[in-house]
Amino acid sequence: MTSPARPRPVLLTVDDDPQVSRAVARDLRRRFGEDCRIVRASSGVEALEALRELKLRGEPVAVVLADYRMPQMNGIEFLEQAMDLFPRARRALLTAYADTDAAIAAINLVDVDAYLLKPWDPPEEKLYPVLDSMLDAWRASPAAAAEDVKLVGHRWSPASFRARDLLARNAVPYRWFSVEEPEGQRLLEAAGATTDDVPVVVTPDGQVLRAPADAELAAVVGLTVDPREEFYDLVVVGGGPAGLGAAVYGASEGLRTVLVEREATGGQAGQSSRIENYLGFPDGVSGGQLADRARRQAGKFGAELLLTRDVVALEAHGPKRVLRFADGSTIAAHAVVLATGVSYRSLGVDGADQLTGRGVYYGSALTEAASCAGQDVYIVGGANSAGQAAVFFARHARSVTLLVRGPSLEASMSHYLIEQIAQIPPITVRTCTTVAQTHGTDHLESLTLRHEQTGEEETVPANHLFVFIGGAPRTGWLDGVVERDERGFIRTGPGLLADGDRPRGWALERDPWFLESSLPGVFVAGDVRADSVKRVASAVGEGAMAVTLVHRYLGES
Repeated sequence: MTSPARPRPVLLTVDDDPQVSRAVARDLRRRFGEDCRIVRASSGVEALEALRELKLRGEPVAVVLADYRMPQMNGIEFLEQAMDLFPRARRALLTAYADTDAAIAAINLVDVDAYLLKPWDPPEEKLYPVLDSMLDAWRASPAAAAEDVKLVGHRWSPASFRARDLLARNAVPYRWFSVEEPEGQRLLEAAGATTDDVPVVVTPDGQVLRAPADAELAAVVGLTVDPREEFYDLVVVGGGPAGLGAAVYGASEGLRTVLVEREATGGQAGQSSRIENYLGFPDGVSGGQLADRARRQAGKFGAELLLTRDVVALEAHGPKRVLRFADGSTIAAHAVVLATGVSYRSLGVDGADQLTGRGVYYGSALTEAASCAGQDVYIVGGANSAGQAAVFFARHARSVTLLVRGPSLEASMSHYLIEQIAQIPPITVRTCTTVAQTHGTDHLESLTLRHEQTGEEETVPANHLFVFIGGAPRTGWLDGVVERDERGFIRTGPGLLADGDRPRGWALERDPWFLESSLPGVFVAGDVRADSVKRVASAVGEGAMAVTLVHRYLGES
């Protein structure tokens, strides 16, 4: 029995001017009509209705092209709502020359991929190349191959949460079915599985995975998990802002570059609902959008991205630097950039470990937003990541309580974010307050809070606790290979020259360069580096700087 042919991707165009609408559709059909279905609408409302119908029918939408000046709903407002229905569709704004400022705002506000000026004649020069690039980017994304992935799980199952989080953070679209709902039970029965097997994944071609490992799940939904080569010029370990910056600059400058990430690109920044102090984005940008752009940019230059691969050892074999994965396989390169970032520290109170993934979450866990509707949410932490999460969850929850150990937010949070939080009624900030204990059987049910100055305790009902405390570097696997400080952060450059002496075992005649570790040819960028500035912009800058030093190192080899 042959499987039915997958529907052609849709190119949707919306413009209230009938003449322009017909012209756009005509030009699109002439070039893309054989491979794509062209759908046009005369208003934002009509276009949203068309998108909802396409969503129900399971038809993929590849590109949405919207006019800026439309009554009732302009192009930016339309694209904001279209993103909710088809987040992986590429978006373009059609503008007149006088509206270029609006187009630039759209790039920041709704992550528009391109804007096109009217008139676009000749389309061979001004329209088709832009649409070709957008279609290529859509086809290259895992979404194109995994649009109908179904995930069946239990709301309070840590393994189910991890599977959802892995797919969401890697921008893989999926449909979630709870085992508590009839449709979830029907899917389990059809797959020959039971509730003991969750999470259960059903692929578009009918393949069934029961409680898959991360790498198995990543491979089946189209993510890359195996390297194409055995030897590279540069291996980047870690896919946060520093690692992505190194991958973009390394590949763009001609180095055979591969980036290895154990979970998802973006790191902690990738989980941020809104970054508002990053240069060039005056209206802010979500961490997921920033990571997606950087990921596509790295791929454009030819960098490989390996996901769900855990590096467990670094070895030096003469001029080669060899990285060993958890499964025993290896990858080698002339040079390495370590950009593994930091992970949030454990809450460390009674009950928290048992309830992780069952109401206690580390990081934003944006997949839990819908289940927070009408609930009381608690967030532990006083830095920017905690503040950004509070702003995000305030859109969904009945109340958000920010628990801060210190006497104020001023010492750890940006001023703009403090002012923003003060203007959002659902958010309450409780200073000098910590979590003393978590309570619950199969999921979080309540918290015991302690006031640090008075010692008084109170127990409050809670189903959702998000933890953002401190940052612990993941560097235990580097023990005895590179020098680290007492907290595990990697020393580099001047930090290695204690009393003017070079690191033990350093064989080169020169001193270590600024971002170079105690092992020549191994560089460090971002939060994992000792004495680094914990900001997205500085991490990206260090990633770029590390590549410059890699070139210098390769030149002396």
